[in-house]
Amino acid sequence: MEPADVEAVWRIESARIVAALTRYTGDFGLAEDATQEAVAEALVSWPRTPPASPAGWLMATARRRAIDAIRRRAALRDRYSLLAAEEVLDDEVDPDRIDDDVLALMFISCHPVLSPDARVALTLRVVGGLSTEEIARAFLVSVPTVQARITRGKKTIAAAGVPFELPAAAERRERLGGVLSVLYVIFTEGSTATSGDRLVRPDVAYEAIRLARTLAALQPDEPEVHGLVALCELTAARFPARIGADGEPVLLENQDRRLWDRSAISRGVAALAKASAGGLGPYGLQAAIAAAHATAPSVEATDWDRIVLLYEALGRVAPSPVVELNRAVAVAMASGPAQALALVDELVALDRLPGSHLVPTVRGELLARLGRSPEARAEFELAARLCANQRERSVLLRKAAALG
Repeated sequence: MEPADVEAVWRIESARIVAALTRYTGDFGLAEDATQEAVAEALVSWPRTPPASPAGWLMATARRRAIDAIRRRAALRDRYSLLAAEEVLDDEVDPDRIDDDVLALMFISCHPVLSPDARVALTLRVVGGLSTEEIARAFLVSVPTVQARITRGKKTIAAAGVPFELPAAAERRERLGGVLSVLYVIFTEGSTATSGDRLVRPDVAYEAIRLARTLAALQPDEPEVHGLVALCELTAARFPARIGADGEPVLLENQDRRLWDRSAISRGVAALAKASAGGLGPYGLQAAIAAAHATAPSVEATDWDRIVLLYEALGRVAPSPVVELNRAVAVAMASGPAQALALVDELVALDRLPGSHLVPTVRGELLARLGRSPEARAEFELAARLCANQRERSVLLRKAAALG
């Protein structure tokens, strides 16, 4: 059995194993460490002696590592005695309880006591099964930085005495937004990288989709979970057409829609229908906007008036300057650039997005459409200076040069 096989089993089973161990030991950090030690042992042992049940082997080995760790803690001998009395963790666990365990693990990894960076790192590591190296590559930070975030996160959870249990129904609904926001941050970083030389990191985006689908299976009655799944699927459907052969970004109006992933669009539309049954929240409204793009045969045939209305609704339930900026883009397509420019200038006057390259990018587009080329060029040059992604920056500089 090759290392890749070990990694595959880990990716699939890690959340279940860590969750079960956490329930039995009551110690989230210990459970995660013990599971990591089991994986390290598997990398050595499996090539020589492949196990009949890889998941069961990992569970049993992780359990032994947890017992060894507890045994070394003199103050926890009573807990060791209780744990040692348990014969197995895998075959006798109620399958329904496993779902509860994984859901509880998600809520712990995204607990409000953690910093946003720690929530993302823990979710990808413990629930998603990514290595620290993979997380570091995804967010363009060093491995020690990721390790520090994970270590601090586990210590914070222990210090705060966060219990391993599903929150009560009312609290779970309150905290669900935090879980969804973590998954959204992960997906957004994958779909449009904030820095580096790649516009899209599909591996990161698809991991967010996998986690969102898992959450939807565990929380099927929550409309916004389906809304997030729909948004991610519909956005990812355009990935194949977003980058040209030269690696440069391809704008929506220039994309070959034949390359869009029709299966992903179908999945997204189906998830949106589930979200709509309970009334659309912020993620559902964004998914509805994405669906309007994904199902239109061309930019010209897109229902821009509907998109404007959806952005107005989104601005009421989840107001933000980014929503207003996107609404301005939709207004430009529905009613012309002059009306949209007034909306963008209002954002500039209020300094709603300081330091962002998005405002001068949109303003440059609108000024170019109005024939105000020198002003548009200055905006594109400003946007390029503010943009941290090398691929996006090169596009902005080309736009500026074309207006020379």
